[in-house]
Amino acid sequence: MDFFTNQYIRLLKTLKTQGFLFHTVSQYLKTNISSSTFIILRHDVEARYENALRFATLQGSFEITGTYYFRISPGHFNSEIIKKISDLGHDIGYHYDDLSFCKGNYDTAMQRFEKNLEIIRQIAPVNTITMEGDPLSKYDNRDLWKIYDYHDFGLTIEPYFDINFDEVFYLTDTGRCWDGWKFSVRDKMPQQEEWIRKGLVFHSTNDIIKAAEAGKLPDKIMMTFHPQRWTDRPLPWLKELVWQNVKNVGKFLIVKSKE
Repeated sequence: MDFFTNQYIRLLKTLKTQGFLFHTVSQYLKTNISSSTFIILRHDVEARYENALRFATLQGSFEITGTYYFRISPGHFNSEIIKKISDLGHDIGYHYDDLSFCKGNYDTAMQRFEKNLEIIRQIAPVNTITMEGDPLSKYDNRDLWKIYDYHDFGLTIEPYFDINFDEVFYLTDTGRCWDGWKFSVRDKMPQQEEWIRKGLVFHSTNDIIKAAEAGKLPDKIMMTFHPQRWTDRPLPWLKELVWQNVKNVGKFLIVKSKE
């Protein structure tokens, strides 16, 4: 059974045993990690902040730190949990959705971006951001940077622009599986076909664990987790499974319509 917390713990233990070092997104630009075997540990937090805090606490027990990107959504934003995760030593970032939220109005989107960035910065330092890829919107939030420059706001990294995915393999649990590029409208890389040719295809967390134990994972990886998908509680786990399967069908049809 996948996406239970105990499976996540097993994954962390295996990766550490295999010699992977864990880094935040902001550490990617530091030259001292360029020659190491590493995991850039990223989390996109859109709901169920308590799951993110559980992840952050578990990582602390393994002396692991990562980056947590928070989307500002009505009914979900929780400044206390963000502060607790920051106090545990993790990096905090903004999971921005401004262009899609503002329906393509760049000026309004930029105003909202600045406002939301400041809201999070009042809780913890923010040096990196990452886009939210709304599959139902025709607007790509990354297009905001065709007009503006996020570096002007004291930001160093947007992973989709600043991480070299010719060198760094990308794994994400988008779609509630690890081969969710089939369903993803935006959270995928141009290098995906090359990775498939190399056999770097993993459906389940157990597939990744087995590949790590066999020494078949690349040396440099960015892993993106959505903590809302991971729980030990049967009912929320089942609800997430059913709802994500429904969404995957919808996203697959969107992807096919664009081909």
